[in-house]
Amino acid sequence: MGAAKVVRSRESAILTEDMKRLIDEQRLGFFATVCADGSPNLSPKGTIAVWDDNHLAFGNIRSPGTLENLRLNPAIEVNVVDPFTRKGYRFKGVALILDTGPDYERAIEFYRARGSKVSAFKEIVLIEIQHAQFIDSPAYDFGMSEDEIRERWERHYESLRAGKRNVPDPEIPDISTASHGSTHT
Repeated sequence: MGAAKVVRSRESAILTEDMKRLIDEQRLGFFATVCADGSPNLSPKGTIAVWDDNHLAFGNIRSPGTLENLRLNPAIEVNVVDPFTRKGYRFKGVALILDTGPDYERAIEFYRARGSKVSAFKEIVLIEIQHAQFIDSPAYDFGMSEDEIRERWERHYESLRAGKRNVPDPEIPDISTASHGSTHT
């Protein structure tokens, strides 16, 4: 993904309103941790939430590998991307596992207020964000607009729902057939 803007601060809010909006809208993040043998572990989580201006959270339902990794090494990266606009954010931070006590109870109430089935949660993981970076698709580097990219991905998913496979790649336009930035084929 393309252009990068890094936000680093401990004295002010790291999470911008746009970051919060995207997380709230998408409600799915991809969480990377490091296994004991040094290999990567990537796990999608549908319980991602903004905790405050500097923290994200997720409720652990069935991710024993992720939790085991975080107990050994609390470093974590989270990616949240809009699948239609191909824009999103990368968050790097340090995780704290909550499984008992007042902070855990406060986190459970937070998720209960969001309508989550908290009885399914084994732990809550609170992530102190240390770095945040905007990420986007290389398709923008080819001059495509957000509307063009969104339309291409909407058509792609409509094709899949219609049972079509092997459709043209919607991510990178064929610049030999594109005219003046138009990517409609």
